[in-house]
Amino acid sequence: MTNADASAAPDAPKKDHGRAGRDLPAAITSAVVLVSAILLSLFFWKTVFILIVAIAVVVAVWELHRGLAAKDIDIPEQPLMLGAVVMVVVAYVWGAPALVTATAVTSLIVMLWLLRRGVDGYVKNATASVFTLIYVPFLASFVALLLAEGGNNPSFGFDVDDLGMRGVITFIAITVASDTGGYIAGVLFGKHPMAPVISPKKSWEGFAGSLLACVGVGVWLVTSFLGGDWWVGVILGLITVVMATLGDLCESVMKRDLGIKDMSQIIPGHGGLMDRLDSLLATVAPIWLLLHYLVF
Repeated sequence: MTNADASAAPDAPKKDHGRAGRDLPAAITSAVVLVSAILLSLFFWKTVFILIVAIAVVVAVWELHRGLAAKDIDIPEQPLMLGAVVMVVVAYVWGAPALVTATAVTSLIVMLWLLRRGVDGYVKNATASVFTLIYVPFLASFVALLLAEGGNNPSFGFDVDDLGMRGVITFIAITVASDTGGYIAGVLFGKHPMAPVISPKKSWEGFAGSLLACVGVGVWLVTSFLGGDWWVGVILGLITVVMATLGDLCESVMKRDLGIKDMSQIIPGHGGLMDRLDSLLATVAPIWLLLHYLVF
């Protein structure tokens, strides 16, 4: 989840939102709506949650197609979107081996699809397509793997003992804690830029805030919510803050290279969906791995 970049497109209207760098009322409203939809689906009908994840990856592929077009890179939306949905579903129903197989098959289909366009630009478009496939649907599918830890019963109802549901909530909460802790500390105390060329508003003070928030929330959730050991919560917090920061910086580098401020304006106050998913995509795989082997 990225802080707003310092530079906007030349023709974009400039608004001053202070040190926050975003329209807070719109951002908070959008966040509440999204989080409510996610929690309600998790609590009462996991199939709807998987549908939400599938829709999210389709929108994210559309945003990357739109962003990459700024550099004359044209990835094929249809096979990527279809493959993305299949990857999320098979990961939830059949697990990691099925996800790997679906990813490989989709990659081959995309490369074959691009053959119809001829030779010109093939390597460029094929490389960007496989990158998109791994960056968005493959990583997002680890959310489905995490949810499947509690079984993939599609029935309607709330199960307080569902480890998959608890794992997904832990993953979302600790990643949001990283973003929130870093955002608050950065706004209040940020003076030393972490990577001024890439993301001028990201500071070392903000990173310290993310670190404290992640470790604190990680220990609390692992011990009281998942029934694990406190040291697992510490490791979870450390892994999350590092990966979330890297995800944030990588997204900022991509946008600067493409010459865009946000991937889109689909979420009021936040920009594009990819502008919100960057940290989540970067943290989900290591969080699943750690919880799978040390907690579940």
